[in-house]
Amino acid sequence: MTNDPFALLARLLDAPGPSGFERAPARIWREAATFADSVTVDVSGNSHATVFGQGGASDGPGVMFAGHIDEIGVMLVHIDDNGFCWFDVIGGWDSQVFVGQRVTLIGRDGPVPGVIGKQAIHLMDQKDRDKLSKPHDLWIDIGATSRDEALERVAVGTAGVLGSTVTRLPNDRIVSRSLDNRIGAYVVLEALRLLAEERAKVPVTAVATTQEEIAYTGGGARTSASSLNVLAAIVVDVTHATDSPGVEKKRHGDVALGGGPVLSRGAAVNPVVCDLLASVAEAEGIPYRVQASPRFTGTDADAIFTAHRGVATGLVSVPLRYMHSPSEMASLEDIRNAAKLLAAFARRVEATTDFVPR
Repeated sequence: MTNDPFALLARLLDAPGPSGFERAPARIWREAATFADSVTVDVSGNSHATVFGQGGASDGPGVMFAGHIDEIGVMLVHIDDNGFCWFDVIGGWDSQVFVGQRVTLIGRDGPVPGVIGKQAIHLMDQKDRDKLSKPHDLWIDIGATSRDEALERVAVGTAGVLGSTVTRLPNDRIVSRSLDNRIGAYVVLEALRLLAEERAKVPVTAVATTQEEIAYTGGGARTSASSLNVLAAIVVDVTHATDSPGVEKKRHGDVALGGGPVLSRGAAVNPVVCDLLASVAEAEGIPYRVQASPRFTGTDADAIFTAHRGVATGLVSVPLRYMHSPSEMASLEDIRNAAKLLAAFARRVEATTDFVPR
């Protein structure tokens, strides 16, 4: 890993890993954690990397950083006699983005390319041309000519992702699928690398959590938080940048791409953790914004905050444009600053730090 996040982040982004099928990006994440004192994976697929505290302290309560490594995707539910593959969604999609997209399926012997098919507009009745296509109206064509041929490469239950890859743009910006939330998985690991160079007083564990996009019962975040002895946890995810056309800031807040990490206040956020994050950002000269979360955050923070006997949780988000699309956009500078903020926060924590809001 280097101070330029692009090389490792690009590998993470290009590895297909929808919820429940995160093994490829998770392996890359663990292999990159060469600086950690301990690297493990649990039965839920969560990857843990720990840097011990000063003097090699490995026991006692510490700090948890969590970023989910899964992404939204698709899953095959039926393969017909002609080899066409019918699918359902993994996670929350805007179905408008599916038409004409290329797909990478996680086949039994490796990646299987395909394309999402739809009847050509020339063949449609007028009444059908303006209808919004739903996933059940579409299919995936992998070039097979029969069901038996398709089954040599895929099966019912095979998962996949849209076939876009990462692109670097001017002004330190990148475009890719899966920025939600390989960004978070990258940031927690980069923060841990910084802590390996200048250690905190307490042990710090970075976790690449699984199944956040379908985490109706808390996903990997809840099981990871319940298994660790932590004083505080910081979740890193993405949030909507509101600086693109048509977004109403009065409803969604003022969040700019390149404006720095975003700190949440409100639901599932410990106020002592939030205040410490803000004071650390100011002391370190890291730009940041504050976002209101009056009901829930929609992130792993919701699961971690109530895990075990309760965990003092903070939420740091990276601004993102075009969320849950094949072409999400983020700023590398925001990513760097989020990692710096987490590392600086951990260095302020001691075994006696009190996170009880009084």
